[in-house]
Amino acid sequence: MTSILMEIWQKRSLVFALALNDIKLRYKNSFLGFLWSFLEPLLILTVLLFVFTHVIKSTIESYPLYLLLGLIIWYMFSRSTSMGLSSLTDNAHIIQKIHLRKEIFVLSSCLTGFMMMLIEFAAFGVFLVAFSFIPPATAFLFPLLLIEILILSVGISLLLSIANVYFRDIKFIWQVVLQAGFFLSPIIYSLDMFPSDIRTILELNPISHLITIAHDLMLYGNLPAISSILYVLIITGSIFVLGCLVFKNKESKIGEEL
Repeated sequence: MTSILMEIWQKRSLVFALALNDIKLRYKNSFLGFLWSFLEPLLILTVLLFVFTHVIKSTIESYPLYLLLGLIIWYMFSRSTSMGLSSLTDNAHIIQKIHLRKEIFVLSSCLTGFMMMLIEFAAFGVFLVAFSFIPPATAFLFPLLLIEILILSVGISLLLSIANVYFRDIKFIWQVVLQAGFFLSPIIYSLDMFPSDIRTILELNPISHLITIAHDLMLYGNLPAISSILYVLIITGSIFVLGCLVFKNKESKIGEEL
């Protein structure tokens, strides 16, 4: 596995180039072009902010920012895994002609989602200014959390991309899973609203921990519990290692299946 990671690191320029190309292709024929990568999340977040603060009111402290932060993180995870899932089939014409590590396509798709999230955080910064909110000192730890989310997304994407090569229905199943995951994660609500037995079940979802930690670090100045950190590290690490092992085992047959 170490040799694979080293080889991918040596190809990091290609990974970034593919990720940037994905972003450019998204807005290739639009009138505003790349500006949409900033305006789109800003408009979406504004609409959702209005709905969940005026139509469906909440008593959660700093709820507008609470909502926006959870949405941005969820969109990153959802977008990265969805693009990662289809990264091999979408690039079949390249994979069949050029000898490259197949992991590069999965990683670049996840990196595209990560870059788009960074752009959305620029929009989030607009709301920070609008609400005159100064993040607490714990916000300095926030980049570490984002790296953790990226690693989790890559691990899941490696598994999904292989599954999608053999079973094309996976992308439809994953969309249903993502829809359920949205409502099972503390994005529009807080886990504290539920009884302990239900909360324990919801906390089995690693994304729930990651979003909760994000809220604590960026909004409330609270350091996450050691148990929560260990749980996320173990789950994320296990999924990433499993994804790498499964992908390595099936990589040689990908070209034939595509």
